[in-house]
Amino acid sequence: MEGCSHAIVRKPPANFLLGQSHDPSAVPDLQKTRAQHMDYVWTLYQVGLEPELLEADEQYPDSCFVEDTAILAGNCAVICRPGHPSRRGEEVAIADILRENAFVLAHIEAPGTVDGGDVVRADRHFFIGLSARTNTQGARQLAAILRQHGFSAEIVPVVEALHLKSGISWLGGRTLLMTEAYAHNPVFARYERIVTAANENYAANCLSINGTVIISAGYPQIADTLDQRGYELFQLRMSEFRKMDGSLTCLSLIW
Repeated sequence: MEGCSHAIVRKPPANFLLGQSHDPSAVPDLQKTRAQHMDYVWTLYQVGLEPELLEADEQYPDSCFVEDTAILAGNCAVICRPGHPSRRGEEVAIADILRENAFVLAHIEAPGTVDGGDVVRADRHFFIGLSARTNTQGARQLAAILRQHGFSAEIVPVVEALHLKSGISWLGGRTLLMTEAYAHNPVFARYERIVTAANENYAANCLSINGTVIISAGYPQIADTLDQRGYELFQLRMSEFRKMDGSLTCLSLIW
């Protein structure tokens, strides 16, 4: 994403370990979680953003994953209806903030559900993932709203992981970073595809902001590949967020 200057981020709550995770035995260390989050916020500053850092919301253990609450497209903010019932309500405060920032709001209505983590933007086009969190009704509502605002959209089944963004990221231009599970899907044939090694699939989720790519630390193969292609890189520790099925894009809304 080029020309971005703003972000919304929210501090992890004290009850973060009570959030949703595919691995019930995973227990994040709260001190490390908070340190990794502050590194994340500082990195957003370094790539030219002004993050609005919200206080933790103890009512919602997953509330630091603000990405799932809204889809930003031009001056339109589509307020999501999260797929997991425990997360419904997180979007209310975010909607108020986006309204204050002059976004025109649209809403996903029941029985539709959409998590922002299932939506990959590539310039004026959006890929909407069908997953356990985003259903057909929600995906169709979102696609219709996006088209009303001059964007194109298509719906893609999610494979392997929780969200579409778990396996696909836009690096700018016509380039996508993705896992092998998506590499041969004809939907993506018109893009150059950089494919992660199987042992580095977590690194497929990254943030490309103002000419810089932020990736998760600990994945040397993809870091080397991107470096050789001329990308300026920041590498961030994400171990505690990974335990709760979180990743880089989950922690912010950027425009």
